[in-house]
Amino acid sequence: MAQLSGPVRRFLATEVGGAGLLLGAVVVALLWANSPWSGSYESLWATEASFSLGDADLSMDLGHWVSDGLMALFFFVIGLEVRYELSVGELTHRRRVAVPAVAALGGMAVPALLYLAVASDGEAAKGWGVVIGTDTAFMLGALAVVGPRFATQLRVFLLALTVIDDIVAVTVIGLVYSEAVRPPDLLVVLALCGVPVLLSRLGTWRATPYVLGVLALWLATVQAGLHASIAGVLGGLLVPAHAPVREDVERAALRFRAFRQSPLAGVGLSARTGLARAVSVNERLQTVLHPWASYVVVPLFALANAGVDLRGGVLAEALSSPVTWGVVLGLVVGKPLGVGLSAVAGARLGLGEPPRGVGPGQVLGGAALSGIGFTVSLLIAGLAFDDRTLRDQATVGVLLAAVIATALGWLLFRAAAVLRGEREADLPRVLDRPVDTEADHIRGPRDAPLTLVEYGDFECPFCARATGVARELRERFGDDLRYVFRHLPLPDVHPHAELAARAAVAADAQGRFWEMHDLLFTHHEHLEIEDIVGYAAELGLDVEAFLRDLDDERTAARVRADAASAEASGARGTPTFFVGGRRHTGPYDAETLARELRESAGGSPAP
Repeated sequence: MAQLSGPVRRFLATEVGGAGLLLGAVVVALLWANSPWSGSYESLWATEASFSLGDADLSMDLGHWVSDGLMALFFFVIGLEVRYELSVGELTHRRRVAVPAVAALGGMAVPALLYLAVASDGEAAKGWGVVIGTDTAFMLGALAVVGPRFATQLRVFLLALTVIDDIVAVTVIGLVYSEAVRPPDLLVVLALCGVPVLLSRLGTWRATPYVLGVLALWLATVQAGLHASIAGVLGGLLVPAHAPVREDVERAALRFRAFRQSPLAGVGLSARTGLARAVSVNERLQTVLHPWASYVVVPLFALANAGVDLRGGVLAEALSSPVTWGVVLGLVVGKPLGVGLSAVAGARLGLGEPPRGVGPGQVLGGAALSGIGFTVSLLIAGLAFDDRTLRDQATVGVLLAAVIATALGWLLFRAAAVLRGEREADLPRVLDRPVDTEADHIRGPRDAPLTLVEYGDFECPFCARATGVARELRERFGDDLRYVFRHLPLPDVHPHAELAARAAVAADAQGRFWEMHDLLFTHHEHLEIEDIVGYAAELGLDVEAFLRDLDDERTAARVRADAASAEASGARGTPTFFVGGRRHTGPYDAETLARELRESAGGSPAP
């Protein structure tokens, strides 16, 4: 996708923002645990908290409420993200997900083997799971600091990798580190998994029933002896995600306009309901819960688990422990080797390829940063070791690994930039073929000072003509704007888009491109060949000549040339806009695009 989907952009931004809080929580936990008030640190997390309703009672200390309660919310958000990516995001394309999937599996197997090579005796061997996880928040925060200046494509690769990493890590927690499972209660868990599925089948769009169903699933999971992270991920995976439906968006817009004309409470409630129904439950829950998970849950978990008292020879003992160095070796050496070599092997075997714009050196740099295993690693350390000493040693290893992995990532990124010229990990951002006033489809004066280029698809319901954005911008800027339309048919998504693009070019041969352009967008749901012939007749074209041009190789070549320029310019989805020759990312409403157009002209106001 030339422009990352909104949920992915929000996810990345929130994780990076949360990394600072997470680091602050680690520092506070270490200072507190090594201060004269360390006793209060221990006693706080050992404080019992209970909820009871009638004869039912749920009691845990605060440390377990954080690890088994709040962390379920963290894993629920991960489950939501995975479901979204599987349904409408990056993971819907097999070749895009193949290399990150292979890299993720290699990035878990190699670290675990290296850990066991160092710490395979007795209870220490149980800690192999500590080195399989990656902390997304810390990793993306470190990438923002030590990675390439533009790293959007590398972030997407690492996000896909950590999504798979998290799924496997939670599976390991459920199968290896859960308590004794109680089969009768497990049947209740399985039954409750059907609740979100049933709600989806019934077309339930309100979030509350899904939240209540997942809460019941969490209670049943804890009762069954499984770790609460299982309930979180399962619940998130079962909440449906779908792309916006044009009819729902239009209905929401009508209700909003009604409220604008009649700002009454009832009309406002109707508008709010319409807006909610236009967005999937999955995305709405992500929007609400992700900041809480990143800014509250994960830092609180770090505060509760990173506080190791290093006094009294504990640090010296940890630095001589095979558990500590097994963790460091697994995360710092195993992750880069496992992720990097598996990614290269997957690409060589033809399973897929890393995202465009990401070089092998940058993959290794990202693989090094995936050795920051913080959140999942500390969670598994707490589950794997009953012995407090071993748990503290594993924690020291996790903290050391985070520092070393960040430094190693910086070194690999610098080496990739100097030795291989890999200075950016992003799609191209400059319009590859400049606007050609003779060949391009241009609306407005050809010498206008402002230029907006759109790569569009006539079956796309959210392109500029379909949404009215192009019309509004032309009205706003008048003769100061030239609007250029280039073809980017997406046949995998829109089966009639290529035929429609050729129809517009064929109409251009008779000087009627823009009339056909508008007609095709008006009837974007009816683009069969008989429909298109009817539109040609409606425009008064010579239908016989139109059909000849429609099948002419030169017409197809024109469409292919636009699609090739889109690929070279970093446009991989529709609509993609270029303002003043640079690719626009983010929202593409009229106000946002108008602001960018003004900025491209040096801030001059719109006429």
